[in-house]
Amino acid sequence: MPDPTREAALDRLARAAYSLSAADSRLRGRATRTPGALSLTHARALRVLADTGPLPIGRLAAATETTGAATTQLVNGLAAAGYVTRERPADDKRSVLVTLTDTGRRRHHERQTALAQALDAALARHETTALDTATDVLRQLVAIYDQL
Repeated sequence: MPDPTREAALDRLARAAYSLSAADSRLRGRATRTPGALSLTHARALRVLADTGPLPIGRLAAATETTGAATTQLVNGLAAAGYVTRERPADDKRSVLVTLTDTGRRRHHERQTALAQALDAALARHETTALDTATDVLRQLVAIYDQL
């Protein structure tokens, strides 16, 4: 027999996931209208480039979990903001190498600092084990959504 308490908890989780997705959509909207605003995908790309160094656009697509076409648009936006440069390597003219600029590195650092402070303040009452559980639940949701 189904457990009504568990069903209610799972429903609350699903609704919270929808709210998170909606917040990401609003963030993407701000990123297209507001200079300096970064969507989660923009921020993820800057973080990947800060962590790994220059990458071919295909590897950046894989690292940011986006399609090639979406990554091209992503890189176009980041380049227009001065956060990245694009170059064609001398040994492979078909490839495009994406490199973080100093401006991009500063913007990445600013965003990471703001995010870390916001997370710490908002989640201060939660123990590390609860945060680890939340991380696991989010990863499980990713796997579920990838199967839908």
